[in-house]
Amino acid sequence: MSAGGEEVDRDVEIVRRETVYRGFFDLDVLQLRHRRFDGGMSAPLRRELFKIDDAVCVLPYDPERDAVVLIEQFRVGALDHPRGPWLLECVAGLMDEGETAEGTARREIVEETGLRPRRIEKIGTYAATPGAVTEHVTCFVAQVDAREAGGVHGLASEHEDIKTHLVDAGEAFGWIDEGRITAVNALVPLRWLQVHRHDLRRRWQSAA
Repeated sequence: MSAGGEEVDRDVEIVRRETVYRGFFDLDVLQLRHRRFDGGMSAPLRRELFKIDDAVCVLPYDPERDAVVLIEQFRVGALDHPRGPWLLECVAGLMDEGETAEGTARREIVEETGLRPRRIEKIGTYAATPGAVTEHVTCFVAQVDAREAGGVHGLASEHEDIKTHLVDAGEAFGWIDEGRITAVNALVPLRWLQVHRHDLRRRWQSAA
C-alpha cells in the first residue's frame, strides 16, 4: 500500500494505492488525480487496475497454401456470451521472465499447434484493455508448413485443451465479417494479413 501523494510524473498524482488481491493476476485499487486538458488537475478518482504480464499473439500462416492456423479453446471470460465460451483465436501466451516477445511467440506456436515456425515478423503492439488492465500484447505473423496442422494440443500442466483449425485466409477474413471470430488477438493479426497478404506471400515464397 502507498499513500501520501506519489507522483508518477507531473501530470499524474497517486494519492493512494492498495493491492487488494494477489493471485495469477493482481488487482490494485488506486485514488489518483491527473492533468486535465484545460491545464488543471482532476478531482481524486478511484480506479481499479488489473495487473497482467505482457503477452504475445501470433498468426501462423502458410504462404504456399494461403491458409492460416487458428486455435479454438474454452475462455471463461466469454462464459455468458451468446456464442458461447469456445473462441477461435490466434496462438497467444504470456511472456516468461527474461523471455523476448519473439521467443514467446515461437514457443507458443509449438505448444499450441505442434508446428515449427520458420520466418516470423512483428506486426505491432497494442494495449489490451487500457481502461483497467496493464497488459500490452505484441503481435506477430509466422511462416509455417501447415501440412501437419490439426489435432488437439496444449500443455497438460496448464490444463490446456486446444483444437487447431487450418483455414483458407480468405475464409478467415469472412469469418470476421460474419461475427464468428470475435477475439481481439485474432482480429488484429488477421486484419493485418488482409492488408499485407499479397506482399507477404511474395516475399516469403521468393525467399524459400
